[in-house]
Amino acid sequence: MLTAILAAFLGGIILNFMPCVFPVISLKALGLLHHQGDSGRARTEGSGFLLGVVVTMLALAALLLALRAEGTAVGWGFQLQSPLVIGILALIVLGAALNLLGVFEVGLSLQRAGEISVGRGVFVRSALTGALAIVVATPCSAPFMAGAIGFALVQPPAVALGIFLALALGFAAPFTLVSFFPAIAARLPRPGAWMDILKRGLAFPMLGAFAWLVWVLAQQAGTTALAAILASAVVVSFTGWLYGIAQRRRLMGRSFKVLLTVTMVLFLGAVVPLPKALQAGAEPTATQTAAAEAPVKWSPQTVTELRGHGKAIFVNFTASWCITCQVNDRTSLSTDAVKQAIARTNTVYMVADSTKFNADIDDAMSTFGQGGLPLYVVYPADGSAPKVLPQVLTPSIVINALNQASGKKA
Repeated sequence: MLTAILAAFLGGIILNFMPCVFPVISLKALGLLHHQGDSGRARTEGSGFLLGVVVTMLALAALLLALRAEGTAVGWGFQLQSPLVIGILALIVLGAALNLLGVFEVGLSLQRAGEISVGRGVFVRSALTGALAIVVATPCSAPFMAGAIGFALVQPPAVALGIFLALALGFAAPFTLVSFFPAIAARLPRPGAWMDILKRGLAFPMLGAFAWLVWVLAQQAGTTALAAILASAVVVSFTGWLYGIAQRRRLMGRSFKVLLTVTMVLFLGAVVPLPKALQAGAEPTATQTAAAEAPVKWSPQTVTELRGHGKAIFVNFTASWCITCQVNDRTSLSTDAVKQAIARTNTVYMVADSTKFNADIDDAMSTFGQGGLPLYVVYPADGSAPKVLPQVLTPSIVINALNQASGKKA
């Protein structure tokens, strides 16, 4: 248990540097840069972020454990198997990007152009940033995390929540330490006009995250859902612009209530139809790993039928929303060297796509003690015990595993 807690804490620290978290974490970095020299506000910022991270992590963990207790086989990142959650997250990220670009303001004063001055509600805004960071972090599975989460999912609730708490504390630790210890913060660049440029520049990673979420939604629910979210994005962007105008009119002492009412009506018109529009339509497109010309669709029955009949089996547990999976696909599994190794060793390549909920896949992952994606399993040709590969792949790791499983030399 202590090993799992330590692994979860270290995994949480590493999670800060994973690509799926960067857009939100960059917002936190901007806030800390702004508070340099104001230790009170910096501590408030750090405390809010810590609280948002811990509360959201424990809430997700409690929901995950409750669903599993009822017999639903779900794992880490389960909420991203819902098209509606993906759609809502996409619009939130889009709103954050518009805010960074200055289309409207949240928590920043408009009275002085070109300067960033923090208004009220620092604690609440920081807590919400922490909550959003945890939600968008679930597609990533950093080193040490998968084993810790897999262990947590088979433990009593109290032990499991303790492991998830360690993960949250590790995730929040870097920014919390900087905010509470001025000696560390003193090493950061000094605030200045350059921060306004940085603020707008950080909008583009957020727009990249929006594009990724829209792509995932298209994989999950088809082109009808894609059209719905794009239409909603246009209307939400328009309402953000109108809201910015209303804010400026209010600061100038002019009437803004009619414009604000129109803004709210348009916003509700864009988001209220989403639950129905984002219902899964078309079957998700299989993840295009291209590691084999015709990958076999995974099922436990297929593995049982093929196992131990003279052919090695390579199973790629993946999902469109798993960024680490996509990186491994493109840097390792799709390379010519790996394709040739699969063909030379006569290995059966299988894809277990968890873009949409699949109870069999989550059950299989639990069997291997893994609580999150990616997961790569190689079954030897002689039917002996399967081998789990590292979560971060290289072509040589895959090729060596295939050679060993098939009993052939490189």
